[in-house]
Amino acid sequence: MSVPKKKANSNSRRALMKQTVVGMKRILMQFRLQVEEELKPRGVTVAQIQLLLAIRNTPGSSGAELARSCYITPQSVQTVLAQLEAAGWIVRGKEQTNDRILTAHLTAAGRRQTKVVDGLSAGIQERMWQGISEREMAALNALLQRCLTNLGETA
Repeated sequence: MSVPKKKANSNSRRALMKQTVVGMKRILMQFRLQVEEELKPRGVTVAQIQLLLAIRNTPGSSGAELARSCYITPQSVQTVLAQLEAAGWIVRGKEQTNDRILTAHLTAAGRRQTKVVDGLSAGIQERMWQGISEREMAALNALLQRCLTNLGETA
């Protein structure tokens, strides 16, 4: 008994979709693992760097804003912010319009850390994209953007 052609195509598409999602996840996990390995000797965690970069990109952000942009809980953000402040990489202060909200800004030491990480990340990215043309990357970016649009992301 043979499987109808439409059903076989549907199963094949589902398997391909699953394989693609798993591939994207593996790439992200491997990238993060390599970043962690590069950071370990420096005594810095990925979570700390993630927050430093978010603060650099949006200085004066509140803990809640940082949590949303980093996809972590507000409680985790507060813990990591305390670590960053103790290391001298950020300063926190009260927001001018609402003194109940603490904001964060990089210090000179924090800016130096983000520059180091930018360099480490660039090296890992160069290895990852080796042998892949700009045209191929542009095509992949277009496909990923369509996927994000399909999932309802507007930004």
